[in-house]
Amino acid sequence: MDLGQSPSNPNLSLGFLSHSSLPTPANNHQGPKIADDSISFQIESRIRDPSFEVPSIALQLMDQQTENHPRHAEHCSNENIVSGEDEEKDVKEFRILGHSMCLKRKRDCESVSSSSKSNKTSTNELESRRNAVRAWGNQSLRVSDPNIYEIMEKEKHRQYKGIELIASENFVCKAVMDALGSHLTNKYSEGMPGARYYGGNLYIDEIETLCCERALTAFGLDSEHWGVNVQPYSCTSANFAVYTGLLLPGDRIMGLDTPSGGNTSHGCYLPNGRKISGASIFFESLPYKVNPQTGYIDYDKLEERVIDFRPKILICGGSSYPREWDYLRFRQIADKCGAVLLCDMAQISGLISAKECANPFEYCDVVTSTTHKSLRGPRGGIIFYRKGPKPRKRGMLLYQGDDSDRYDFEEKINFAVFPALQGGPHNNHIAALAVALKQVATLEYKTYMQQVKKNAQALASALLRRKCRLVTGGTDNHMLLWDLRNLGLTGKNFEKVCELCHMTLNKVTIFDDSGNISPGGVRIGTPAMTSRGCLEDDFEMIADFLVRAAQIASSVQREHSKLPKAFLKGLENNKEIVELQTQVECFASQFAMPGFDM
Repeated sequence: MDLGQSPSNPNLSLGFLSHSSLPTPANNHQGPKIADDSISFQIESRIRDPSFEVPSIALQLMDQQTENHPRHAEHCSNENIVSGEDEEKDVKEFRILGHSMCLKRKRDCESVSSSSKSNKTSTNELESRRNAVRAWGNQSLRVSDPNIYEIMEKEKHRQYKGIELIASENFVCKAVMDALGSHLTNKYSEGMPGARYYGGNLYIDEIETLCCERALTAFGLDSEHWGVNVQPYSCTSANFAVYTGLLLPGDRIMGLDTPSGGNTSHGCYLPNGRKISGASIFFESLPYKVNPQTGYIDYDKLEERVIDFRPKILICGGSSYPREWDYLRFRQIADKCGAVLLCDMAQISGLISAKECANPFEYCDVVTSTTHKSLRGPRGGIIFYRKGPKPRKRGMLLYQGDDSDRYDFEEKINFAVFPALQGGPHNNHIAALAVALKQVATLEYKTYMQQVKKNAQALASALLRRKCRLVTGGTDNHMLLWDLRNLGLTGKNFEKVCELCHMTLNKVTIFDDSGNISPGGVRIGTPAMTSRGCLEDDFEMIADFLVRAAQIASSVQREHSKLPKAFLKGLENNKEIVELQTQVECFASQFAMPGFDM
């Protein structure tokens, strides 16, 4: 700058003060100390305001050699020396009366040192906080929570060393596990693809859309005539969403009686009349039953009940029915009262996708399912619903439900899932389901389901040869019901003995000839052990294990009684149980466990 030029503001002046003329601390001046060879730079205003004191800036008059003056080097320690680049920023060249001069602002080395240390401390603190977040977020389960990790390891070994015979359980592959335990669990995605209530769902929309496409492909459905919702948390949630979307509170539904093999989500009452299902609490339900002599559904009595009760929704499908369903007969019965026909295919969805049993999509309006069990996916639910124009026959609308000539299920069911009943969908589950559905559409999966049926037939034949009594005398699908009452056993006691021997199955209620309900049987399924590689000969051996467990249970009951407390006491330190457990573990350990290595 050139101080010889005229100032732009006549009310300001530039002055230089020697150190001897500066105010002292006694005059309450708090400015920096100035060396003897320094001057100060001050801007003064001609408009005086006694309340405002114009500060002065300490400067050092210097020539070119002053940059590396030894006194300056001694005064500042090495750690506080400012880089040459920073010093150049503090040196200003100006002209006085045509002469070039340089001024350098005097630095307080102690202040620079303190500021440097403060910045260093602040940086260290920030880095420490970042490291704490990284440490918290990247710890393995084994390190973060050894208690949970240890329990989970025990469960892993239980699965590996045991024989899994629960019909509604299966083993998923590693790819499904990877999707379930992924970063997708971090994202909130309320709403449907393209219509979310949160931002950042571009890729979540892609995943859910792909999952829906694969669901339709897996069951051979045309997207012009069928839609699907993959957000339900379970099949019970899926069923209730259908009721909520298509019915008003108090409307009537009809499904298979729970003791006959139906599911509680189709309506369920205890013998004392207590409602234990939301379907029965919010809607009026009346069950139909199986013939207690044969174990098959009595379609004639079903039709009589439907005509008398006139439900808005008629439900086919159940939890413990080992035979085929006559979907055409259900359709004919539903049409007589204008009911919507709902199929809950949770147990047999894998068989249906592989075309190894009758297809409900030919006759039903809505189809629901779990996504695990025979489908071999993650735990959740799914809803399929008809779209487009309703079919006609001789000028009459079929599958009536209402007076419209087009199905209106899509909007009603989707709205019932969200926002009526659920919050955000579980994106990790939907991704895992997409992985499983891709497998379902393969030839390998069809071969797997064929083996599931072969194994169920082999197990049924083996038990029948050993004089065991099966409901309906066998099975058409993946499960069979073993009636234990001729052995004097209850399903609960037999289930406990099997569990101690590392075989898991579940007790079920079975009608006796007088119509009374008792947990007198167990349900056995073959999908899980088929997933581990078991074939027909292996299920022959499993039948031997089951019969041996029944003999042990009968022996304990004879010695200690059927009563739960006495029976459990008789199981303690039982040598036969220990021996059978060892045999079961040796057998099960031969087979690979999908999803993890042992």
